[in-house]
Amino acid sequence: MASGRRALVLRRGPIAVRLQWRSVVVCTVLALTVAALAVLALMTGSYALTPGQVLSALAGRETGFVQEIVVEWRLPRVAAALVFGAALGVSGAVFQSLLRNPLADPGVIGFSQGSYTGALVVILVVNGGYAQLVGGALLGGMATAVAVYVLAYRRGVKGFRLIVVGIGVSAMLGSLNTWLILKADLDQAMSAAAWGAGSLNGVSWDRVVVGGACIAVLLLLAGMLSRPLRQMQLGDEVAASQGLRVSPVRLGLILVGVALTATVTAASGPIAFISLVAPQIGRRLARTTGITLAPAAFVGALLCLASDHLAQHVAPTPLPVGIITVVLGGGYLGYLLFTEARRRL
Repeated sequence: MASGRRALVLRRGPIAVRLQWRSVVVCTVLALTVAALAVLALMTGSYALTPGQVLSALAGRETGFVQEIVVEWRLPRVAAALVFGAALGVSGAVFQSLLRNPLADPGVIGFSQGSYTGALVVILVVNGGYAQLVGGALLGGMATAVAVYVLAYRRGVKGFRLIVVGIGVSAMLGSLNTWLILKADLDQAMSAAAWGAGSLNGVSWDRVVVGGACIAVLLLLAGMLSRPLRQMQLGDEVAASQGLRVSPVRLGLILVGVALTATVTAASGPIAFISLVAPQIGRRLARTTGITLAPAAFVGALLCLASDHLAQHVAPTPLPVGIITVVLGGGYLGYLLFTEARRRL
């Protein structure tokens, strides 16, 4: 029996190495694609620039008007799209891996709505600044996660039950958010509604630096929990038999995923569907059996940056990036539901 297990491990070894190398290659190609798209976004606008001007400005060799356009005007938006997209991709990968369901998106199961509710309370009721906005979004997202977790708990938390409960809580919070906007002053309501579409218009270095620092810490924590996450993809019983403390690890991963979504929501509003789409695209590109965090992060950054680039140039006036992600994500969701229905027939 021992020799048979050893032979099985030896046979699986080369397969695991090939899958790992494929993931590295996919991440490298995605990183190069993201870099090329970032340079294109920095070049494009009412004042067009050449690639040489953009690279010189980034290296500090360009001065004057070109330096101001690249570093002060366009780079904060590009950096925000990259950082926020990566955060949303990892957040979606965490929840889809935990619940083993491709529909387990923070927006679908109510966590994004909870963050939006907390931020709306700060904007419309407290009239606080950006620090209070971050705190309100985090508190709203965490409170929603706790409520969904408690309501879905029946001798443990099953993925399907948590999704159903999350959809119900999301609908309730959506109604509450609409009521808050309707009861607010006209100027505040218009500002909150525009922000609620998910927009990078007017994003500044302050929000990029603060949000990016929080996201960097959370991504580090997610990376540290990636190995337990892979164990939990095999099932709670198998993970527990390997010595993993399932409940504390699950709670920690949920908190990290919610905090990633809440940080992005506080900085730019709820950007929909990236956390749903990015993990699945990353898994298909890397051809892995489970969802891995790195491809999801790169795909999320690419989708957010591409969507924001389209949002700036597809219409006479810049659109919120959330409008573009809803169109792309809605099409992907329809495709996903169609393929799942065909598979069950």
